[in-house]
Amino acid sequence: MSDALEIRAPAEQTEGTRSQILRWLKQVGDPVSENEPLIEIETDKVTVEVAAPGSGVLREILRHEQEEITPGELLGWLDPPGSRAESAPVGAAQSMGSAASAPARIPPKDSAAGAVPSGGGAAGQLSPAVRRLLAEHGLEGANVPGTGQGGRLTVEDVLRAAAGERAPQPAPSSAEGVRRVPHSAVRRRTAEHMVQSLLHTAPHVTTVFEADMAAVLEDRARRRQEFAQRGAALTLTAYFVQAAVAAIRAVPEANSRWTEAALEIHEAIHIGVATAVEGSGLLVPVLRDAHTRDLFETARGLEDLVSRARAGKLTPADVRGGTFTISNHGVSGSLLATPIIINQPQSAILGIGKLERRVAVAGAGEAERIEVRPRCYVTLTLDHRVMDGHQANRFMQTFVDTLSRWRS
Repeated sequence: MSDALEIRAPAEQTEGTRSQILRWLKQVGDPVSENEPLIEIETDKVTVEVAAPGSGVLREILRHEQEEITPGELLGWLDPPGSRAESAPVGAAQSMGSAASAPARIPPKDSAAGAVPSGGGAAGQLSPAVRRLLAEHGLEGANVPGTGQGGRLTVEDVLRAAAGERAPQPAPSSAEGVRRVPHSAVRRRTAEHMVQSLLHTAPHVTTVFEADMAAVLEDRARRRQEFAQRGAALTLTAYFVQAAVAAIRAVPEANSRWTEAALEIHEAIHIGVATAVEGSGLLVPVLRDAHTRDLFETARGLEDLVSRARAGKLTPADVRGGTFTISNHGVSGSLLATPIIINQPQSAILGIGKLERRVAVAGAGEAERIEVRPRCYVTLTLDHRVMDGHQANRFMQTFVDTLSRWRS
């Protein structure tokens, strides 16, 4: 094994995050080129690729799809060009029971084990441990029902068949039918994070204001083409980020972290922007140093983050270190969402509702009149340990005043 190359999970990982194998891009026996994408790993924040550490042939896969892994964990072995090694150790994912605990060997293609048909509905995807057990018990893979993902044969399937036991039958579905969708790492971790934040960590309080967007829309119409020519799409979110920075400067506690000993107020303002990604759920890429950016730099930074989020190209660094979050739920039609769960360990989250034309009272006294104005509801959900109502209202008043009195 001294000439074999280790395939390991990335060592860098944010504290508290979890990772699992999403898919192997190669199968055992496939040729691999150095730095070629080999594995997709899904954390509770992003999907990342693991590149091949060298060229050669993929010898063994130790950790399989949907299995959780730890930073730096050994995932498989790669034989470099010219290697004659044929044996490989069995990883933790294959050491299931005494029958599967002996060292596994990848048999030659013309051996009995190598000739085992790929059954269980997952042709060509049998692990070395499964191949060995099939050969030991004289079983044909095609005759053993697979209960793994996509019908893949597992060690338990082979041991069950060897003992003459039947595979467990799925629970009967209702008359209407049931379709099971396994939780992704992102969805599972998001659920845990939300429950922890709302029920066990922070007392949530939400304050609701309404923002007049006429001045922002006028400014956007005037500058949109200029920004596009300079290489950035001018979205309303860019204005929301700028107004949030102004509000945080007025109420720095909104940009803080609660600890048992003290309130840690961040000097830098790193704003996470909740982004819905089809098939992945909600991701929150972070626009770093928002307090140092003008409107154009804000727009350009947001466009880069959102486009990479939707293309699945965010890195772990892109979703780390946020100090405040904005959720623009109005883009999908929501008028009001409350409470929006705080993204721990942050202290507040700003919600933006749908922009629509509404009847509003303008002027005062004899000059009072009815007008139709572009307006939206905005909410601040806060950790009540960190801020009281008057601080939250001052934050929101600054936020809506910045938008309604927008000046280029």
